[in-house]
Amino acid sequence: MLIVPLAAGMLLGYFWRGKQGVRISRVVSVVILVLIFSLGFSMGANGELLAVLPNIGLITFVLLFMTLLFSIISVKAARRVLGI
Repeated sequence: MLIVPLAAGMLLGYFWRGKQGVRISRVVSVVILVLIFSLGFSMGANGELLAVLPNIGLITFVLLFMTLLFSIISVKAARRVLGI
């Protein structure tokens, strides 16, 4: 199912490469915004997901904080070991 749009995009990109008038970054930005809107719409329509969203948000925040903390600790340790 996903192969058809992928192949269509590859063919379109192949034939449009090197063209001066193509502003692919705007097209990509619009497509990304539509995908984000669609994701938000489907999340808002799902009552079960909205019920557990605060718990998922808290777990996500803890994982983010721990990842950031240990990344900083690792970089400081690597700088001391390497003398940078």
